[in-house]
Amino acid sequence: MGLIHADVQATAAQIGLKEMKRIVDDNDIKYLEYEFLSGWYLDGERRAKSDVMRTEMLEVAQRLGVRNLKIAPGLGSDLYAPTEAEMTPDVDRMREAFAGVCRDAAEYGVRVVMEIMPFSNVRTLEVARAIVEGADQPNGGLLIDIWHMARGGIPYKDIEKIPSRFIGSIELDDADADVKGLLWEDTIYHRRLPGEGVLKPKEFIQAVKNAGYEGPWGVEIISETYRKLPLAEQAKRSFETTMAQFK
Repeated sequence: MGLIHADVQATAAQIGLKEMKRIVDDNDIKYLEYEFLSGWYLDGERRAKSDVMRTEMLEVAQRLGVRNLKIAPGLGSDLYAPTEAEMTPDVDRMREAFAGVCRDAAEYGVRVVMEIMPFSNVRTLEVARAIVEGADQPNGGLLIDIWHMARGGIPYKDIEKIPSRFIGSIELDDADADVKGLLWEDTIYHRRLPGEGVLKPKEFIQAVKNAGYEGPWGVEIISETYRKLPLAEQAKRSFETTMAQFK
């Protein structure tokens, strides 16, 4: 299950972290991921705010038993119109900063995963690997989402070149052939369940397996229509369509 920082704050204010942990345990939820830490490699005021958020998130992650803290690459100050400078990665700076996040997270028993996104400054496997593999932290890896790989034009076969210890998390979903609106709009409004689009999740799954990944598989469906369904129907359809891809 994936948790968003703002949602966790709101829920904790209502029922407390202890009760949240009880609910997780009572429902036998073994794998939690917590998102999204941004600004972790910047300077100045944005970095100061990120550092405060980092401590808050790690403390919560420890109490809830979170497996992975998800961190965002550079998304720009305006998601709809990022500047060229914001989309150009400073790999050396990001490598050093990523290592710092991992070292802090290790003190809380938490792993760190950075996601590759086609609308960010980490939109290729080459850049992503240079940061994460260059940092070479035992609790640091990549989060690989089929949507971001496909929309970013990254061949699934390239996943097989990643050392398995640097693959920290996998997310499954699907999409239509054509992008609807901007990439950002397509990813937050128009994803589809695995097997209901054109992204060929079975091929993606095989490539991940070939890389030697043996961790849990997540399903990330962000859809303006799907999110309106009753919770039980969401869970059932998500489970059934995803498991069908492993047959």
